[in-house]
Amino acid sequence: MAKENGSARAGSPLELTLRGVLLGGAITLLFTAANVYLGLKVGLTFATSIPAAVISMAILRGFKDSTIFENNIVQTVASAAGTLAAIIFVLPGLVMIGWWQGFPYWTTAAITGTGGILGVLFSVPLRRALVIDTPLPYPEGHAAAEVLRIGSESREGAAESAKGLSVLLWNALASAGFAILTQTRLAVAEASVWFRAGPGATGISGGLSFALMGVGHLVGISVGMAMFLGLVVGWWVLLPILTAQNPLPGGAEVWATSVFADNVRFFGAGVIGVAAVWTLLRIAGPVIGGVRSAMAASRARQSGATLAVEEQDLPISIVFIGTLAMLVPIAILLWSVVGSGPLAGSEMLLISGALLFILVIGLLIAAVCGYMAGLIGASNSPVSGIGILSVVAASLMLVGLFGRDQPPGTTDALVAYALIVTGIVFGVATISNDNLQDLKTGQLIGATPWKQQVALVIGVVFGSLVIPPVLDLLNTAFGFAGAANAGPNALPAPQAALISTLAKGVLGGNLNWTMIGWGAAAGAAFIVLDEVLGLMGRLRLPPLGIGIGIYLPMSVILPTVIGAVLGFFYDRWASKQRDPEFAERMGVLTATGLIVGESLWGVTFAGIVAASGSDAPLALVGDGFAGPALVGGTVLFFVLVHVLYRRTRQLVVAD
Repeated sequence: MAKENGSARAGSPLELTLRGVLLGGAITLLFTAANVYLGLKVGLTFATSIPAAVISMAILRGFKDSTIFENNIVQTVASAAGTLAAIIFVLPGLVMIGWWQGFPYWTTAAITGTGGILGVLFSVPLRRALVIDTPLPYPEGHAAAEVLRIGSESREGAAESAKGLSVLLWNALASAGFAILTQTRLAVAEASVWFRAGPGATGISGGLSFALMGVGHLVGISVGMAMFLGLVVGWWVLLPILTAQNPLPGGAEVWATSVFADNVRFFGAGVIGVAAVWTLLRIAGPVIGGVRSAMAASRARQSGATLAVEEQDLPISIVFIGTLAMLVPIAILLWSVVGSGPLAGSEMLLISGALLFILVIGLLIAAVCGYMAGLIGASNSPVSGIGILSVVAASLMLVGLFGRDQPPGTTDALVAYALIVTGIVFGVATISNDNLQDLKTGQLIGATPWKQQVALVIGVVFGSLVIPPVLDLLNTAFGFAGAANAGPNALPAPQAALISTLAKGVLGGNLNWTMIGWGAAAGAAFIVLDEVLGLMGRLRLPPLGIGIGIYLPMSVILPTVIGAVLGFFYDRWASKQRDPEFAERMGVLTATGLIVGESLWGVTFAGIVAASGSDAPLALVGDGFAGPALVGGTVLFFVLVHVLYRRTRQLVVAD
């Protein structure tokens, strides 16, 4: 298999092809629609790169001249478009506040597309700083690379590839099978218990998700333990204290989850904010070095020098010109928003301030999101946390320009403007969060960076054209909770509701600054802790990982932590084998299979839900079976984990 520095390339293998782009576009239709629906329904989206790679290999295998590099382009296009669906964490807020009645096609596409393309351009110099020669694990980037390698090398019938493909397929089948079982309600998807803790309340909750276990294996023990510390602080220290201070009617579960959403997540956002600033300071040198390296490569190319494949980014001159060019449609878009209505007459002030904000904050957010994706994977990066910080910053900018004592109509217009500016910046964040993961995959297999970067732009264009009609369809059919047209099956859109509430809170002066401030102070303490551990030579606890552990629900964090611990013990076992590298790769494929199966089923189930109109179209039993489903499902889950890892170990030691 290829090592860390990429695969060897012979001649000029097919890479950026028309059929690859068209196949990526076709996959985009499926994955983007599924992600939009699931994101609005449950507040989560899934990474599309691995499922796209699996589908691509299955289809392109029929062409004798297909290559691993062409498959990589397909997953890059589909991944960029699928990830861009996270814009649904912002834009539905415009409907919720009554500013939009639906989703105007070209306006929605422009907000989504301009931010996404800026995200691609900003990440060109960041690739050199955060992808090449970096200790960041990039769990999904490695997993996608392993999928592509196995699919490519299995043609040659190598024994190692055959074993790897076997692990990948069987683990994917087990992962998908258990996910299907949870949808029948014969097994629970989440095991939880809620209880009083002194005068307060808290609980223990873990999703029975093979995908999250796989992600935990891939992120490693350092990030896993940092997330566990965040979980302990958020759920077992802060939550009992805050619930005691804020008594609510109802059971312990409603009490605890309400206080978590209203207070603990803001504390986590404060930790993430400070950790993000610290991350920026730490990577400022490598980022500047990446820009210089990109400029040097551009000069070498102009002088006629032949660059190595891994040096062939989009020329930095195109990045600069493209960035400036993107500001023109953004300015036109913003002018169409403020050219009439309560904000008319302030166009120049608002647009110039927004363009500067998008450039400066967008570049900073691109660096932070790229780092977070490298740290814990694109699926688990708290991009909505970055959205929170962005909308707060955008709203504060408007408060600085206009103040808070404005008529209601003007305040509503400013809230809408803050959401639109945040939507553009959020497009930068989501694409940066994803495409460095894709570029890591490309580096590992020896792909050409500039061709992937072009594919990323194409993916953004595909996604921005698909998202508006899907959003409009769901708004017409169901509506969003809290909006005027919300029906009985209204979609919650939790992140969009929170972000729009934040914008109104900042511009209206009633934001929960107390918890954000305490979170920022805690973030500074976690930074000191991490640095001290580093000086002592102990296991480090990345502050961003801690913030993520506080911010995300325990049902997401706990299985990820368990997966990290399981991966640690597996890797320790692998290091003692005759071929440690092969043994470790088999562990990566074990985790990858767990992610692949559940991800592919997620796409399928989204289609079933949308077609049936039912929240539980596969349910075979009712609520009366909840007890057996909890016990039986939990036992079956861990038995399957044990069996799958034992099978991997047996394959490693078999001759």
